[in-house]
Amino acid sequence: MEDILMTMYRTTFSFILLVLATLLFGKHINSHKNHYSFALSITIGSLIANMAFNHRLQFSSTVISFGVLILLFYILLLTSAKSRKWRGRLSGRPTTLMEKGKILEESMRKLKFTMDNLNQQLREQGIFDITEVDMVVLEVSGMLSVRKKALYSPLTPKDMNLAPSPSGPLAVELIMDGKATENLIPPHRDQLLSICRDRGISLDDINYAVVTSSGNIFIDENRDVLR
Repeated sequence: MEDILMTMYRTTFSFILLVLATLLFGKHINSHKNHYSFALSITIGSLIANMAFNHRLQFSSTVISFGVLILLFYILLLTSAKSRKWRGRLSGRPTTLMEKGKILEESMRKLKFTMDNLNQQLREQGIFDITEVDMVVLEVSGMLSVRKKALYSPLTPKDMNLAPSPSGPLAVELIMDGKATENLIPPHRDQLLSICRDRGISLDDINYAVVTSSGNIFIDENRDVLR
């Protein structure tokens, strides 16, 4: 019984530590935008597992290790933010794999990046014809940044000498999971009630309601009835 309680205590405390670390550095850790954030995410996973379940390790020692790990990561973040030279050394630099439509074989060989890898990642971005590509950069995160040739780039209002439409407002959620949000105030409430009367339903029948960027109100009812 004592072992079970100790495991519960260690697991709970480890989880709280992990949540706190995620609140502080979650965007850096989850993005894997550099080498040390990737290393940290792996090390934290191993450390938290041992902290929670490995009773042969002193709990206080694992907590100290966790604190030191977070401190090291914070120091690396500060160093990278203040020095571009160290940022390049710690985070790595992007590598150009294609330029002016030509594959840079030397760069591919240095990174052990095969044509299969390149074609796969291009397909994942919706590009099935490599002749459409002008430039490809392999970012530190492992993702490809692709620029198409001008002939295959999508048209923009500028290309057609058209005045761009003004950006619409963000969507405003009125009801979420069947519960009214703080946005359900006039005039949105009045509009929603008017739609409900037309449909013969009440606010309690709505699962989700949102004012879209175009100004229309979208409603999803609790009952899935196709109209």
